[in-house]
Order: sequence, then C-alpha cells, then structure tokens
Amino acid sequence: MQQVAAELPTGVDAQVSPEGRLEVLSQDEVDRLRKASESRMYDQLWRCAFAVLNSGAEIDDGRRVMELARGFDIRVLQRERGIKLELTNAPPAAFVDGEMIRGIKEHLFAVLRDIVYVSTEIEQGGRFRLDESAGITNAVFHILRNAHIMQPQAYPDLVVCWGGHAISDEEYDYTKAVGYELGLRGLQICTGCGPGAMKGPMKGATIAHAKQRTYGGRYVGISEPGIIAAEAPNPIVNDLVIMPDIEKRLEAFVRVGHGIVVFPGGVGTTEEILHLLGILLHPDNRDMPFPLIFSGPASSADYFQRIDRFIARTLGPDACRRYKILIDDPAGVAREMTAGMQAVRDWRRRHQDAYYFNWKLAIEEPLQKPFAPTHENMRSLALHTEQPAFELAANLRRAFSGIVAGNVKEEGIRAIEAHGHFEIHGDPEIMDLLDELLASFVTDGRMKLPGTTYAPCYRIVRNG
Repeated sequence: MQQVAAELPTGVDAQVSPEGRLEVLSQDEVDRLRKASESRMYDQLWRCAFAVLNSGAEIDDGRRVMELARGFDIRVLQRERGIKLELTNAPPAAFVDGEMIRGIKEHLFAVLRDIVYVSTEIEQGGRFRLDESAGITNAVFHILRNAHIMQPQAYPDLVVCWGGHAISDEEYDYTKAVGYELGLRGLQICTGCGPGAMKGPMKGATIAHAKQRTYGGRYVGISEPGIIAAEAPNPIVNDLVIMPDIEKRLEAFVRVGHGIVVFPGGVGTTEEILHLLGILLHPDNRDMPFPLIFSGPASSADYFQRIDRFIARTLGPDACRRYKILIDDPAGVAREMTAGMQAVRDWRRRHQDAYYFNWKLAIEEPLQKPFAPTHENMRSLALHTEQPAFELAANLRRAFSGIVAGNVKEEGIRAIEAHGHFEIHGDPEIMDLLDELLASFVTDGRMKLPGTTYAPCYRIVRNG
C-alpha cells in the first residue's frame, strides 16, 4: 500500500482484545486478513481502523487523514482463546496511560466485524443478489442484524438525526437541546456517527436519559468506508455499524429509523434529504407515515427557507408536504416526533410490518445501486423535469453525492486534482437553483470545517 509522507506524532504499538459485539472469526477469515495485505478487505479494515483510532481530530479531508496514517498498520492475530488485533504506530489519543479507551476499542472491533462480514458473506458468499432491489435490501438487513442494531421487542422509538459536521456553535447547541427533549420522552438517537450535528443530539440525549433513569440508551452510528475518515465516530456512539457504501448507509437509516430530524448542514445533508424524498415521493409510499422535521435555531431560518425553495421548485409541492419546518422549538420537535412514533406504530401494526425494520418501504434501484462519482458519470446525470419527481430526486441526490466525494473523500479529491472540476449539466432552471443553493453553502461556511479554505470541486453547466 503506497503511503504519502506526512507528519505524525509518535504512535503507540499495542495488542488489543475484543470489546463489544464481535462474532468469533473463523480460521479462514483470520488467514485471509493476515495474508491478503493488498486485498480490498484489508485496505478497508486499515482505513476504517485508523479513522476510528483518530477520532476527535478536526480534519474533514479524507485524503489528509490517510496521509497521517503513514506507518500505521493493523494485523489480526489468532490465539487459542480468540483473536487479538496488533496495532503499529496507532494514534496516541486513542489511549489513556497505555490502555486503549474502551469506547474506541468497541468501535475498532465493530469495524473488524462489519468489514469481515460484508466481504465474506455479502460480497463473496453468493447468497445475495446485489444487482436487484430485493437483494440489496436483504443485504442491508443482514448487515444490520449481524451488528445487533435491530431490537425486535421494542416499540418505534429510534429518531435519525441528520445534519452537517461544519456547523456553528449556536447550531450545535441547538442539536443538543433537541436531543435532550427527545431523550426526555424516551426516544433513542441514530446519526451518521461523526461530529457536529451527528454528535450534538446524542450528547443532549445522554443527559435526558440520565435524568429519566433511562438505562441502556441507544446511540446508533451508521457510517461507510468512504466517509468515515472525514467523519470519524464520536465517542458517544455505543452501536456502530459500517455499511459497504453510501447507498446502503442511506437505506439503513430509513429502514431502521422511525422518524428523521434534519438540522442545518451542507451538501451531505442535502444528499440525505433528497434520498429520503425520492423514497417518500414514490407512489407506493404515499400513505405511509414517516415523520420528517427540518429544524434549527432562529439564525438558521434562512437556511431552511433556501432548502424549502429548492425542493419546491425542483420536486414540487408534494415533496414539501412530506416534511415540517420547526424553527427554534426543541420541545415542539420532540412532541411532533413523539406523535409521529405513535402513527408509525399504529400503521405498522395494521399492515403487519416489523417495528425494527421497515420492509414495506418501497425503494427503487436508482436509490440503491452505488453511484461512482466519476467525471463522466457526473456529466451524464439526468437533471431535467421530464421525469417523475422521485426519479429527479434520485438524480439530484447523485449530484450532491459527487460533490461530497470531491469535498472530503480521498478518491474524489484525487480525481478532482487529476481531471479538474466535476461538471454538472442540466436544465437552466434546475441549474440556477442548484448554483444558488451551493453558493449559499459556500458563503455560510457549510462546505468545510471552520478555518478551512474551500475550493469548489464542481462547475455548473446550463444545457441549451
């Protein structure tokens, strides 16, 4: 594996034993990890493990994080009583007085569990048809089940919180206030597991759960190898799962979550919004309750007005009817979400759908199959109004996914350096709206962490 020279503090060499929910590995799995140092499975383990160990570093450039991994190595050791991980030159912040922090150890072995399972069972096992919609959903289910994310006996109570990692202090404090109000009402939290709006709701909920003596509070983090380096799991996450790609990550959110709160964010948050609206606009999902709330402090009102305008002008009024905007009202968000949970519970009971996994939610293949954000694919996106709204939402989602890759993912950053900006072509009206929204993200500092200069990775091209 070729490494790029960079400064790295003196690292720690250690051997660590499993912590958390890790299935026993077979001898074959251990041998493959030990011998195939150039395999995709090992490469993903190496990248995700370093990201977890580097948690807390304020870097949202995936390539830079990987440069800092120079000299880091991880090996799986087979022992009579199980396995150990041997770490070389691991980030010292993951240790206290020579001992690895327990939460980081749990995250590290969650990474090992998911990387091995996806490689051996999902991608190579021959059981899953990843070229068809039902097969993809089945794979998502099994990854989540293997990670013990689903709780069959629990009523709907898992609130997914989306939002940006590069948000203001006021916005971050607001996410904590909403998480606190959700926690007071016994609701659990699921996020993308990183910093900012992904950490704040969990932090607020921990205090509320403690006050209510809600033991066993759940703070679920769902990530994927392409984004984890830029958005490493925050320390509150106590159930971490690594999905194989962004599409399966997004499907995992909407299959296990019972409602979603969207806080201010940037292109990644918009990608998530468009993914969900692309699902909810499908005719088969018309009558399914799925509480969706956009919320932020008073200072974020303009942000949500711009998001609302973009959705209304591109996807139409039906899309706007699928969500509510509540500004500066944490308790109102929690009350609305609590009522939504009851509606979800009643609907699933009537339709005999599981509480723990939303099987009846119809998701089309364009929202499931991985989109490779190459220059050619970005140029070829169908961004026009001569298609159903849910299909346009799927294509707009791909555009934002490509910008996320160009902003923070290692392979996207390298592609931009090698071939120049991504070109996004489409109808003039849609391109005007897209250009306006993206420009506002740049102006508001929502593309990168504070203090970081943003260089656009895209160029808007108006057809005709």
